Amino acid sequence: MPGVSLKPFDLLANVVRAKEIAVVLVRYGFAEIIEQIETPGAWWQRFVPTPREHRSVYERIRLAAEELGPTFIKFCQLLSMRPDLVPQPLVLELQKLQDAVQAVPFAEIRKVLLDELECEPGEVFGEFDETPVASASLAQVYFARLKADGRAVAVKVQRPDLQKVVEADLDLIAFFAARIHHYIARLRPFDLPAIVEEIRGGMLLELDFRHEARNQQYFNAQNPAGDRVFSPAVVGALTSRRLLVMDRVDGRRVEQAGLSPEQGRALAAAGAASLLHQILIFGFFHADPHAGNVLVTPDGRLCLLDWGLAGHLTRRMRHALADLFIAAAKHDAEQVVQIGMSLAGPGTKPDFRTMEKEVTIVLRENLNFATGDEQIGLLILKLIEIFGRNGISVTRDYALMAKAVLSIEEVGRTLDRAFDLRQVARPVLRELHRERWSPRALAGKTRSFFASAFGRLGDLPAELDRLLRRLEQDDLTVNFQHRGLEGLTDALRAASNRIALGLVIGALIIGSSQIVTTGIHPLLFGYPALGITGYLLSALLGLWVIWDIIRHGRHK
Repeated sequence: MPGVSLKPFDLLANVVRAKEIAVVLVRYGFAEIIEQIETPGAWWQRFVPTPREHRSVYERIRLAAEELGPTFIKFCQLLSMRPDLVPQPLVLELQKLQDAVQAVPFAEIRKVLLDELECEPGEVFGEFDETPVASASLAQVYFARLKADGRAVAVKVQRPDLQKVVEADLDLIAFFAARIHHYIARLRPFDLPAIVEEIRGGMLLELDFRHEARNQQYFNAQNPAGDRVFSPAVVGALTSRRLLVMDRVDGRRVEQAGLSPEQGRALAAAGAASLLHQILIFGFFHADPHAGNVLVTPDGRLCLLDWGLAGHLTRRMRHALADLFIAAAKHDAEQVVQIGMSLAGPGTKPDFRTMEKEVTIVLRENLNFATGDEQIGLLILKLIEIFGRNGISVTRDYALMAKAVLSIEEVGRTLDRAFDLRQVARPVLRELHRERWSPRALAGKTRSFFASAFGRLGDLPAELDRLLRRLEQDDLTVNFQHRGLEGLTDALRAASNRIALGLVIGALIIGSSQIVTTGIHPLLFGYPALGITGYLLSALLGLWVIWDIIRHGRHK
């Protein structure tokens, strides 16, 4: 069977977990899929699914992921950030997944601390509250105080043996995805094994907290609005693959902040401006700024937590995104489609008219200035879905950006009911416009163009001299490759064979006729046997030629 699959030994080693997965899928109404993929042993048939009230297929996927635990929750959260690969209703449903799970006892967490610190926690921390302040699918967070300088810190510790558990679950997910891809034709266009492989890489990267620490440090280093939006400083000397130590930040969730309307309005604008600045100016942004990852501090600032997932946009990608925003604001569906087409890979031939019609409808539904129904994040998600449905696979970072914009819109509306992302975006777009089209920027582009052109002109004499020397030495070879002539060659060969065979048949007939007129012995049916044999052989060869012509003509 093509695709990623478990070896028999691996499947036996994880058979209990595989059984749990299949039973949960059956319980949530996916028995038909389990039947079709021919799971080894068909042991799932012994389990009768519990009756449940009617729910949509997307809601059942979310509920199944929550029941299957941390790996599946995180996997589906990452899947929700690929609207170009999965349907938009599923994206919205998976964004509801809660990342809060039951805490692991501190005795088990202490073993991880010992391994990562390479010493007793008491040698590093003067105080350590063993009650976690947060418990998520990958880690638990504790408050502590450094022994060296009394600094209040938050300690993020990875769950014990998580790497092994996640890798085993991911192997099983890949196993089920490969079988679904092989056995269920209607789901084959989604290329589930490729999706699983991509998300697997992102999940394993998140298991290394040093990656999160670098993202957090980079944001703090290039953040121009630290007086309004910031992230906790990282204690780099104590951070490792399974341990992240950072400044403790006291704050409340946005929905519990108790701000006045003016304070809420100011914070909503500051948070949105920071994210848009990250996306459009720096090209590096927090990819999951939902309400659970944003705190409001007592001094009226926003703190962005959990930098395990960040997006990266090149200058070209940022400029295309700005053009997309402007075209969408103008309801210019044709321009939106053209920008989407510019993102398509070679050989992609989407239906321009169909795309333009779909984009027009989406713009009217999600960016209606007359009614005030403006959902830019949802609009971008739907546009990416339209592009993906028409064969334009956008980069993963665009999908992360769409999810980030959607999240910050939700946070903004929590802080300010009249929040308008367009108002916040205007100054950022003007700054990006200056970066692209200011006299200084144009002068820089002109200098780069002429420097490149003169550099190539400088190489021209040497290239010409090399070409002339090869001509003098008769060492110049020109290769031509004819394409599309293979069929002509075969046709000429077949025609030559038939002509040669026709000449042989004609010669046999003439020779046999001459032999028949001689009347030489032995006789067959009153005629010379050798002549009759020649006639029969000519007839057989002639019939074979006729059959060959008919056969090849039918297959053309």
